Amino acid sequence: MTKKILLINGPNLQLLGVREPEIYGVETLPGIVADLRKEAALLGFELEDFQSNSEGALVDRIGEALSSGVDGIIINPAAYTHTSVALRDALAAVALPAVEVHLSNIAGREDFRRRSYTAEKCIGVISGFGALSYKLALRALAEHLASAGK
Repeated sequence: MTKKILLINGPNLQLLGVREPEIYGVETLPGIVADLRKEAALLGFELEDFQSNSEGALVDRIGEALSSGVDGIIINPAAYTHTSVALRDALAAVALPAVEVHLSNIAGREDFRRRSYTAEKCIGVISGFGALSYKLALRALAEHLASAGK
């Protein structure tokens, strides 16, 4: 049985490639997802992806993770990183291994972006490497799941 990783992307990430390319790069979200799907298959995982601008939809999808057979989560909460106790609580509730990912280095940006509510419910955070951050997150989560025997 193939293990499943859920990729969750938050608000405004559907605008990648056109939104502030000097910060977020020129790669589009569909391009990042396609590359990640290939990488996941090479690692023996199925990748399911979900993007929403709605906090409630993101919380709902995290809540459905257990019943849909998800083994781990990669999440880019985007702006909700810095504001959403609800996403933090959803990650805590499902208690699945999760990796938080960001294209930019949030620690080197505006003060309000330096606090992540979701990071403490993740096994790790990868940020600042552009689209490569996603691949690094996938590799880290795959290794974690393999070593945990999941």
